[in-house]
Amino acid sequence: MRPPWPRTIRMRLTLTYSALLFGITVVLLFGAYVALSWSIIAAPLDSVLVRKFQRMGDGTVVYKPGETFELSDLGSVQRAVNFTALQNLRDYSLLALAVMFVLSIAIGWWVAGRALRPVGAITATTQDITATDLSRRINASGPNDELRTLADTIDGMLERLDRAFRAERMLVEDMSHELRNPVSIVQANVEAVLGNESSTALERQEASAVVLEATRRMRRLLEDLLATARLRSETFVDRDIDLAAVAAAAAREHRLVSARRGLRIHEALHPGPIVYGDADALNRALGNLLSNAIRLAPEGSTITVGTGSRDGWAWAAVGDEGPGVPVEAQDRVFDRFSRADETSRRSADSTGLGLAIARQIAESQEGKLVLGRSGPDGSTFVLWLPDRALDGSRPRSAVPPAGDPLR
Repeated sequence: MRPPWPRTIRMRLTLTYSALLFGITVVLLFGAYVALSWSIIAAPLDSVLVRKFQRMGDGTVVYKPGETFELSDLGSVQRAVNFTALQNLRDYSLLALAVMFVLSIAIGWWVAGRALRPVGAITATTQDITATDLSRRINASGPNDELRTLADTIDGMLERLDRAFRAERMLVEDMSHELRNPVSIVQANVEAVLGNESSTALERQEASAVVLEATRRMRRLLEDLLATARLRSETFVDRDIDLAAVAAAAAREHRLVSARRGLRIHEALHPGPIVYGDADALNRALGNLLSNAIRLAPEGSTITVGTGSRDGWAWAAVGDEGPGVPVEAQDRVFDRFSRADETSRRSADSTGLGLAIARQIAESQEGKLVLGRSGPDGSTFVLWLPDRALDGSRPRSAVPPAGDPLR
């Protein structure tokens, strides 16, 4: 089996660096050799073989057999020196290329390792992360380059995942807590009354009513949980929506329920605001606000449903004449299963998810749900969404306006 390192990015980067350095060296040395060879005249030594003679004492010149020597002119010697210099340059260049090849491999391996060090940290950290522990972070150091940006991006993604997982765990824990009470009530009534043959008809009737109310509460809780799950899946279809029409439909659906409690729904709907989102989701958000108002408003009072536009923001508001939200509970009124007031704001009809779901719907559609007003004379919850009906002449403020638009 082949080792894994030849297929690594580090090896590919090493070969790339090495090829570039080696190629540049080859070009430089070859260019120097060619330039030098063109600028000088070089040739092997062109010598002439000359016989050696000796002058005798009597003045005669005598040839010495077998004794010769080479003789060259000055130009031939100069060309020979140039030829030897070119040969030496060629030999030294080849030796330099061999050394440069080894050094380029080593330097490329080191440079690639330095460049990919953050990738190693990213890999080690992500391998240590599990679904139950998302607290690890890369915390890359060094220059603010592309790899540092990648590491910071992954840290941000891990932070968002960690928050999402914590929220999921909290939701499961809260749901388990909320379901435990009605399940215990059903079990106790079934075992003590409905499962007891000696129970009277009145006891069975009362137990049946209690069990029915507990199952209704569980059903509403499960419906809210399903709505939360649907919000996180991408099943909604966004399109341009007439906010006044959605508010009118929500008011119409709750008119009969409010009449049973002696309440009156007043519509203060101003046509014109157009928002981009899912009509069913917005209808559920306004329906949750209306359900809270109907549950808490005193008998004979008025619930106001209004829409409009201000500073580039479309708004839909639900105001009641109920007890209001206590000051100490206003910061957590949108939390899941929040208990702002155990005696007045929670009842068998409340799951504690209505406002949380409405806020999630608003935020999923680039909007915001706020408590516009709260006091002894009632509360107003306002859903702010970007108004798509703007013609460009009226700029949108960075944040939604404050206060109660119904007033």
